[in-house]
Amino acid sequence: MATRTQFPRLLQDGVRLLRCERNSNRNSRRFNHHIPQDPRFGLLFDIDGVLTRGRTPIPAAKHAFSKLVDSQGRFKLPVVFVTNAGNTLRQNKARQLSELLEVQVDPEQVVLSHSPLKMFRQFHDKHVLVSGQGPIIEIAKNLGFTKVTDVDTLRNRFPLLDMVDHKRRKHAPCAFEQYFPRIEAVVLFGEPVRWETNLQLILDVLLTDGRPCYLPKEVPDPHMPILACNMDLMWMAEAPMPRFGHGMFLQCLESVYNKITGKELKYTGLIGKPSDITYHHAEHVVETQAQQLGLKQVRTIYAIGDNPEADIYGANLFNKYLQKKVAKARAKKAAQKAMRQVELEGTVTAVVEEVGEDVPDVLGCEACESILVHTGVYRPNMEETQERNAYRANHNGHVHRDFKLDPELKKPAYEAEDVDVAIDMIFKVESAH
Repeated sequence: MATRTQFPRLLQDGVRLLRCERNSNRNSRRFNHHIPQDPRFGLLFDIDGVLTRGRTPIPAAKHAFSKLVDSQGRFKLPVVFVTNAGNTLRQNKARQLSELLEVQVDPEQVVLSHSPLKMFRQFHDKHVLVSGQGPIIEIAKNLGFTKVTDVDTLRNRFPLLDMVDHKRRKHAPCAFEQYFPRIEAVVLFGEPVRWETNLQLILDVLLTDGRPCYLPKEVPDPHMPILACNMDLMWMAEAPMPRFGHGMFLQCLESVYNKITGKELKYTGLIGKPSDITYHHAEHVVETQAQQLGLKQVRTIYAIGDNPEADIYGANLFNKYLQKKVAKARAKKAAQKAMRQVELEGTVTAVVEEVGEDVPDVLGCEACESILVHTGVYRPNMEETQERNAYRANHNGHVHRDFKLDPELKKPAYEAEDVDVAIDMIFKVESAH
């Protein structure tokens, strides 16, 4: 089996070979890589910038997915779509992907930025204010939240709060403001349409401890819980340059809160890439699919993305966790072996054979390999000045401020021209095992 340190060289050769082949004759391939028999790996796909640009599929995506399904269009290995989008329901995103990629995608294969909120049960019975766009109340209720208010509803109940747009101003207060139930937590699903309204009302809720009709005597410290999904500063649509993402809205909210209170905004939870909780959730989905397909335990997950500071950072962060898990399991097995060797009489060979039967292998995935494609946010030919490189070496760059600065986590294990080349790379590596 090739080691991780051998993979980059092998894949680097594969990238160069496949790129030359594609340039010479895209429709007639001399090398046809197939899924290895009994695959022990799964695939995580980002969507925007990897498979699509807005509502337009990237040409390489359809060809790539034709290699992953059988003659009936069913996936032959675990495939999960992990996106920081959060303005839709899983079934709607699955339907959209099925139409764009011309394969059958089930809702269970889709992990949205807010999907892990199902596990935050301690907040499900609290009265939460939700921010974003799309069917966010329905999304919140599907995740388990039972008492939900969106910003538009809050604005209508407290008409004197939203004053930026003169045309939307209302001068008559609501007679029932004082009876409005206290808001107990804030859930930020994604970037809203009217940033000024959401910034103002979310801040009102934080500064009044959930009672925006009262003047607070002091700033609550700590403030109420905030759960934020999708930290992408920018994302790739049809436009030539990346567009603002929810991470940019979070930057604004943090800055305004700090400017007014002199304190730092604190998040109870940050969900979505690059948060490791999203990858733990995706790993569970991969393992479930492997069982349904009758495959053996998945050893390696390949995470394909276009954003070094979300997709790659998150995959590498999760890989560090997996490495620690594997090292701990092996150390435990070695310790048990040593104890048996002391306790039992007999040859070392006999002891090793006995211990090998009693001690299980590492449970779950053992590695998460990141692959950066060149069809989205990251562009390899974009020049960066020396000053810009120096800044990024000492700052988090586009990664959210609450994540530890580690430039190495932004470096992919492998790079590929597009998702089609990435799939061929993976098949080549797995066939070499």
